Amino acid sequence: MAKKLYVGGLPYKTTNDELKSHFETVGSVASATIIMDKMTGRSKGFGFVEMENDADAEKAISMFDGKDYEGRNLTVNEARPMEERPAGGFRGNR
Repeated sequence: MAKKLYVGGLPYKTTNDELKSHFETVGSVASATIIMDKMTGRSKGFGFVEMENDADAEKAISMFDGKDYEGRNLTVNEARPMEERPAGGFRGNR
């Protein structure tokens, strides 16, 4: 079963393909996605990698967490489920 990893501290110029290639050095990658800012279209500096199996995911965490990637230290851990957000976004209730 695939395991989803959170990857933070990415250089802003990193592409989905570059992220996928980096993690494929550890094992089979199902998907790799950089999160983009909706307003500017620029990277937010983090993303998610879905590894094909749990063993490869654990190996990726141990190999890459806290390590340098193109001048920045990566944070790699198991992704948590997205939390519920209140309706209305940042505007609050009016």
